[in-house]
Amino acid sequence: MSPQVLTFDPKLQGSLPSDFTWGYATAAAQIEGAWEEDGRGPSIWDTFSCLPGKIRDGSTPSDACNGYHLWKEDIARMKEYGARAYRFSLSWSRIIPLGGEADPINEAGVQFYSNLIDELIRKEITPWVTLYHWDLPQALYERYGGMLDKERYTADFLRYARLCFERFGDRVKHWITYNEPGLTARAGYAQGRNAPGHASDTEPWIVGHTQLVSHGYVCELYKGDFQPNQKGCIMITLDGNWYEPWDEKDPRDVEAAERAKEFEIGWFADPVYGMDGECDYPASMRAQLGDRLPHFTEEEKRVVQGSSEVYGMNSYTAFYARHLQGAPSRSDYRGNVEFLNENCNGKPRGPETDTHWLRMAPWGWAKLIRWIWARYGVPICITENGTTVQGEHEGPAPAAPGEIVEDPFRAEFFRAYLAEMAKAYQEGVVIKSYFAWSFLDNWEWALGYTSRFGVTWVDYASPQKTRYAKRSAFALREYFDFFIAQ
Repeated sequence: MSPQVLTFDPKLQGSLPSDFTWGYATAAAQIEGAWEEDGRGPSIWDTFSCLPGKIRDGSTPSDACNGYHLWKEDIARMKEYGARAYRFSLSWSRIIPLGGEADPINEAGVQFYSNLIDELIRKEITPWVTLYHWDLPQALYERYGGMLDKERYTADFLRYARLCFERFGDRVKHWITYNEPGLTARAGYAQGRNAPGHASDTEPWIVGHTQLVSHGYVCELYKGDFQPNQKGCIMITLDGNWYEPWDEKDPRDVEAAERAKEFEIGWFADPVYGMDGECDYPASMRAQLGDRLPHFTEEEKRVVQGSSEVYGMNSYTAFYARHLQGAPSRSDYRGNVEFLNENCNGKPRGPETDTHWLRMAPWGWAKLIRWIWARYGVPICITENGTTVQGEHEGPAPAAPGEIVEDPFRAEFFRAYLAEMAKAYQEGVVIKSYFAWSFLDNWEWALGYTSRFGVTWVDYASPQKTRYAKRSAFALREYFDFFIAQ
C-alpha cells in the first residue's frame, strides 16, 4: 500500500459499500471533436467559439481531444485506471443535427454512441449518460431562441430524450437530464462568458425555469414509458460550492453565506426536491428578484417536484461570503454577496490551483455534503469533483511514450476530498457515486486549451491529441481500493 493511502485514518478503510460507483466524467463538446463528421450539426459552442475574443486562446472545439476517433483507446485506458463507471454526455446535434421534434435523425451519430456504450459494457464499465451538457443545437437557437422559448424547446428536448431512451435505454441505466443548469443560465445569459453569450438581467431566470420544466417532463416520460421495463434511474446534476461567512460573528454575513447557497443550489434543488413540501424557488430569491423570477403553474409543480430520484452533486471548492451594503442591482444574480479568498481574520480558503476560482478546500466540501443531505434528504451522487494544478499547463509535453506525468497536488486533492466523503458516509449520509473531473485534459469552454483538469495528460499540439497517464489516475484507484469494502 502506498504512503499516500497510509495517511488515511485506518477507521475509514472499507467504509464505502462494495457496490459504490466510481469513475470519470467528460462532456461531448470538450472531448469529441469531429464537429462536422458523419452528419453532425453545429452546436451553440461551435458558433460561439468562432467569435473574436470569446475563447482565451482563440481555439475552437472542432478537434477537441479527438475523442470521436480515440474512444476505444480511451475506454481501454479507463479500464487500466480501474474505473467502474464512465459519465459522458451525448451531443444532441450529433444525434439530431437540427435538433427539433420533426427534424431527421442522424443514424451515424446514434451508432457512434451505441458502439461506445457496448464497448464500455464489454470492459465492465457502467455508462452514465447526460442528455444535455451545454451544447444546444445551433439550429434551435436560430429557430426560436432555444431555451428562451419554454414550450417549443420542451417539445424538442422531449423528442430528443425519447429517442435516447429508445435507442440506448436497454443498456443505459443511469440518466442525467441536465448538467449544471445554473451555469447554463448564469454564464450563458447573464455573464455572457459562455454560449450563447447573452448579458441580461431577465433571461437567466427564464432559461433556468425552462430547464426545470423540461427536466420534469423528461423525467415523467422516462418513469412512465421506459423505467418499468428498463429499470433505470433518472436525475439532474447541479453545480454548487460551499459558502462560509466572511465574519462568522456578523449575522449579515451568516445570512449572506446561506443566501449564496440558495441562489446557486436552491434555485434548482428547492423546486426539484420539494423544500418544505413546496415546489418553488427560495424565498431569498423571490425577495430580491420579484417578478423577474417565473412562477410555477400547478402543472409544472406536478412534474418538477420529486422528479429527480437522487441529488447529482458537482462541487469543487469553497468561498468566504460577505454581505454587500445597499439594494442589489438588477444585474446581480448571486444574491448580493461578495466572494472572498480570505475571511476577516486573514484565513485563506485553501491552496491555489491553476484556475482563479478554484482552491483546494476539503473543509468546505465536507460541510456542503452535510448541508445538502440535511436540506433535501435524498441520496447523493457526486458527479464531478477535481482540480487543475499550478503550472501544469505551462509544463513540457512528456518526452517518451508511456511516460507517467507526476501531479502530486491533484493526488492530494483527491485524497483529502475522498476522506471527507468517507467520513460523511460513516455518519449516515447516503452517497452512491463519485466521478472525478476529468478523465482527460480537455477543451475547457471559454478557457480553451489553457486549463488542465484531467488525470490523463493530452498533447494538444499533436495531430492525434496523444494521451499520457498522470500519477493521480493510479492514486485514485488505490484510494478506492482502500475505501470500498471488499
